[in-house]
Amino acid sequence: MEKMTYESAGVDVQEGQRSVELMKKAVQKTMTPEVLQGLGSFGSMVQPDLTNVDQPVLVSGTDGVGTKLKLAFLMDRHDTIGQDCVAMCINDILCHGAKPLFFLDYLATGKLEAEKAANIVEGIARACQASGCALVGGETAEMPGFYSEGEYDLAGFAVGMVDRKKLINGDAIKPGDAIIGMASSGLHSNGFSLVRKILLEKEKMDLQEAFGDDGKSLGEELLTPTALYVKPVMDLMNQVTIKGLAHITGGGFYENLPRTLPEGTAASIWLESWTVPPIFKLLEEEGPLEEDVLFGTFNMGIGMMMIVSPDEKEKALKILSDHQQSAWEIGEVTEGNGQVKLCSLSE
Repeated sequence: MEKMTYESAGVDVQEGQRSVELMKKAVQKTMTPEVLQGLGSFGSMVQPDLTNVDQPVLVSGTDGVGTKLKLAFLMDRHDTIGQDCVAMCINDILCHGAKPLFFLDYLATGKLEAEKAANIVEGIARACQASGCALVGGETAEMPGFYSEGEYDLAGFAVGMVDRKKLINGDAIKPGDAIIGMASSGLHSNGFSLVRKILLEKEKMDLQEAFGDDGKSLGEELLTPTALYVKPVMDLMNQVTIKGLAHITGGGFYENLPRTLPEGTAASIWLESWTVPPIFKLLEEEGPLEEDVLFGTFNMGIGMMMIVSPDEKEKALKILSDHQQSAWEIGEVTEGNGQVKLCSLSE
């Protein structure tokens, strides 16, 4: 009788080791001085710098990329999806003023392909490096028979830190405060089950066809990675009082903005105050989709909302401009019970 091995069960240990070797160079670039032990040990160790921090608060977040991965499979492009994984976690903890310290990823696939895995992790590493965050470890799991050929899942976990006196929790928000919207880079990583149903399931659209004026194909537009807001927000925290931040992810405007609003307040959003990117207009037409579905599912061109006092809004907008981050005053806080009202400036 032929003896069984792990490889005969579909797990290639040598390919796993080769993928780790391919990843190491990119991961090493993310290491910050706080990292005591990186890849290779059973656990990663980070000693945060507590200089000028009186009461450190750790803020954590975890998320995955979701069905946007299906687009990566169809396009056979895997160098951008890692940024989505990082941004979905880091932008969330940023909403409480936390500077990201470290990140871990989880990549699971039916059959491990070292180059593809390294390509994915290189995207994660680039996003971590851009955010000043160390990629201290992760898990690459080969699970034959569990995932379809060529498919994988990707998720991550981020930990950040903020001094308790600088914690952003929305408590100071009051009617009359200004709502500033920071531009998204596109769809980010939410609503792709609906996107695929509208654009792909009925074979309405060709992913290779040109879209927009920048030379991108439709597929490239859909795969544009989620924007990272760490650097401009960290700079803003040193110069203005940020009362609230909302990462516009699943649930769109209606579910995410109320998460930062205190009791007794609501929000009015001025629809003419920014230009909605073409990809959302395409989805609106091809769906067709009603306004409530659009704003309750997608970011509509606004990836992060910030609430400041009216006397600080111009300074905040100037700082964002200095960071080449497009932003607009898109509304104001009103009295109410957490509802988000879409309206025109004249209302």
